[in-house]
Amino acid sequence: MPNSNPQKNARLSVAPMMDWTDRHCRYFHRLISQNALLYTEMVTAPALVRGGAVHLLNYSEAEHPVAVQLGGSDPDELAEASRMCAERGYDEINLNVGCPSDRVQSGFFGAVLMENAPLVAKCVAAMIKAQPVEVTVKCRIGVDDQDPKVILPDFLSRVRDAGVSRVTIHARKAWLQGLSPKENRDIPPLDYDIVHQMKAAFPDIHISLNGGLDTLEAGLPHLDKLDGLMYGRAAYHQPWDILRDVDELVFGAAPQAKTRVDVVHEMLPYIEAHVEGGGKLGQVARHMLGIFAGQPGARGWRRTLSDGAHREGAGRALVLQALEAVQHVPETT
Repeated sequence: MPNSNPQKNARLSVAPMMDWTDRHCRYFHRLISQNALLYTEMVTAPALVRGGAVHLLNYSEAEHPVAVQLGGSDPDELAEASRMCAERGYDEINLNVGCPSDRVQSGFFGAVLMENAPLVAKCVAAMIKAQPVEVTVKCRIGVDDQDPKVILPDFLSRVRDAGVSRVTIHARKAWLQGLSPKENRDIPPLDYDIVHQMKAAFPDIHISLNGGLDTLEAGLPHLDKLDGLMYGRAAYHQPWDILRDVDELVFGAAPQAKTRVDVVHEMLPYIEAHVEGGGKLGQVARHMLGIFAGQPGARGWRRTLSDGAHREGAGRALVLQALEAVQHVPETT
């Protein structure tokens, strides 16, 4: 496993995604790419500080480099949550200033914070002062009727002056009224140009692009002028297609020697340990459904796991049974 260097590993990352990028998903993704930076689901500062939900910070050492994303808007609470994350050895602590869900808005964090850049600056300054791990920000280009060309430079100036040197920008506005969280991922138009403009205006900030990247090939040209790419749903639903060549094409490592089947076999000891510890196969296997996306037999793989993973006693044998649908068919590129 390479040494963790978030600044370097942020050249390509897998986005924090609620209900998706849990510790099982991250362990699986790490078997495909050793270098991509992996993010947790968002963990709220109140859940950690007031609720004592420290189990939300559990992860495997094999996941490094791994970053934790925090949600919150109280500087003192975020500072304490950051200390808790640092104590557990995370490589980066990210503040969510981009999630548009109603639940997040009601807690006054996520994308709604785009309307209060001075508060965001106070939050990140407190987080940085509280502990030694790098603090970063993930944001939108704006919300509702804001003009990104006006508010985004001000936002970046404030967080930079507060001590942040790395920002990931989801290149869409978030509409806090009238669109669901799902619609906010697709309906607001992408504006890659403004992200490039922000990099030109703020050369001292490491800027990664997020939003609408469906293939690795689609993202790579942006690296000519930007510092990093963050993949979301595509990396989850087609993990092999996105992550297979990342170490070679983005990080300069040797070409991928593994096959999809190799990765599934590497997951078996992890699955066995999870099931023997009282966990359910479905908690792990649901993240693996897309590894054969686009391949002959992929439907049989998904169906076998989906139908059987939640049954009592399901484990290694079911995964091997599911593999029968695909492992005797040559892979396509």
